[in-house]
Amino acid sequence: MDQWSNTKLCDVGNLILGIILFASPWIFTYPAGHESTNAMIAGIIIVVLSIAALAAFTVWEEWINLVVGLWLIVSPWILHFAGTTAMYVTVVIGALVALLAAIELFDVSQSSRTMVRH
Repeated sequence: MDQWSNTKLCDVGNLILGIILFASPWIFTYPAGHESTNAMIAGIIIVVLSIAALAAFTVWEEWINLVVGLWLIVSPWILHFAGTTAMYVTVVIGALVALLAAIELFDVSQSSRTMVRH
């Protein structure tokens, strides 16, 4: 069970969310355009970072996942697809990805503080 720490579980969660995000244009039938392109590119980034983090954890991957998650939250308004199904899917997945990345970053900071004290 040691291998399945909170960090790895968060990475698996982000991997699943990235796959869902990548497939969301087909699942929810988005029109071709910004919403589809945004979902596919962000989904690929999240999947690649999650696989890399599962292979060998580094903090920079979580920072990028956090930024991608935050981008997904604001992208419907920047790319002008607010009020659509794509917006709801993108914002929810973005919030979850950002939350999981923040949890991992918090865990890492707590672990490093514990190591410094001992």
